[in-house]
This record gives sequence, structure tokens and C-alpha cells, in this order.
Amino acid sequence: MIRHEMNRRGHDFFVGDLHGEYDLLWARLRRVDFDERVDRLFSVGDLIDRGPASLACLRLACRPWFHGVRGNHEVMAHEALCVDDAAMPLWRINGGGWALEASLDEVRRVLQEALRHLPFAREVRVGERRIGLVHAEPPADWARIEECDRHALVWGRERIRQGDTTPVTGIDAVVVGHTIVEAPRVLGNVHYLDTGAFLTGRLTLVEARDLLG
Repeated sequence: MIRHEMNRRGHDFFVGDLHGEYDLLWARLRRVDFDERVDRLFSVGDLIDRGPASLACLRLACRPWFHGVRGNHEVMAHEALCVDDAAMPLWRINGGGWALEASLDEVRRVLQEALRHLPFAREVRVGERRIGLVHAEPPADWARIEECDRHALVWGRERIRQGDTTPVTGIDAVVVGHTIVEAPRVLGNVHYLDTGAFLTGRLTLVEARDLLG
């Protein structure tokens, strides 16, 4: 996990799953006058697949103002491109077909570099409070984030399936994506931001201080 100290110069924003919607992201950032020099953007992962500009979104991971976590689509891409060719069909049917139309060597190179900047979890200090960030499912106790099951962090859906409103302990709020919701949803202190941008054209962007109320 990577921890971030408070941003004393600009604003912090959290964004839902991008899924290749590069132009949509920049349209949302322009609406909030995002300043790359002082502002920070925290992404819940799934930068790639399904949308029109996966490679451009993947390259964002290396920008100094962009701070993402690893999503299940990045995990599938890594398995297919860097671990086992037999994993390619699974990734392809889940939106990875774009890579076959590009240079696989280039996609592999950009992915490997991006993954160096995509940990499984981040924590952001906002004043005296802290916001956690994972792709899918946080542990019940944030203090266990370093030792918990990484599969749950990128694939889990138990909390939202059960409508579990039990707050995650040891943290003020947690931001996740992975499961598409019609509008941003809060269960306990867990905020779900994936509003299905590649399907709906709605990409959720929230300022950190608004998450904390």
C-alpha cells in the first residue's frame, strides 16, 4: 500500500472506473478546473478495456498527478500478456480485444510500466482524516490491508451484494469501483463510484472533502 500525505497546495479528486474513456475523463477534469501542477487524481482502477482509448488511459498511471490502484482488468491483462498466453481468451471476452488490434509488444511494455505505479491499495490523508482506496472490496478492518486477500481487493463483491452497511474500521472512508451502480452509492463508509462510463457516458468524479462530508 502507498500512503499519501495531505495535499496542502491543491485539491484531491477520486474517479470511478475509466475503461478506456480518456476523452470523457478530460471533459470531467476540465469542469472542475483540474490543475496538474497542484491537484491530484485518485483512480479506483480498471483503466483499460471496453472503451475507445485503453492505451491512453493506461499511460495515465505514470503521470505524476495520477494515483491509481490495480483493477481486475489490469490483472487479467498482466496474466494474458506477461504470465500465460492461455489467459488471453478470458481477457479478450472481457474487453481486451483492443490489444490485438495494437502492437502487443507496445501494450505489454506500457502495461508493465503502469503496474509499477498501480498498487493494490492507497491511503490518502485529508486534514485529520484518512480515505482508503482499493478497486473492489476492502477488508472489514483497514489495519489488515497489507495482509488481506488480494483477490478480494480486485474481484470481491460480497459487501455490495449483501447491502452490508457495516463501516470498515480503522479508516474514515473507503473508495471503490468494480461494480456498476446507477449513481454513486455509500454502504457504511464505503463509497462506490463506478457508474459504468463506457456504457452510460457518466463518469463519476468526486472531490475528497465531499466524500467526507
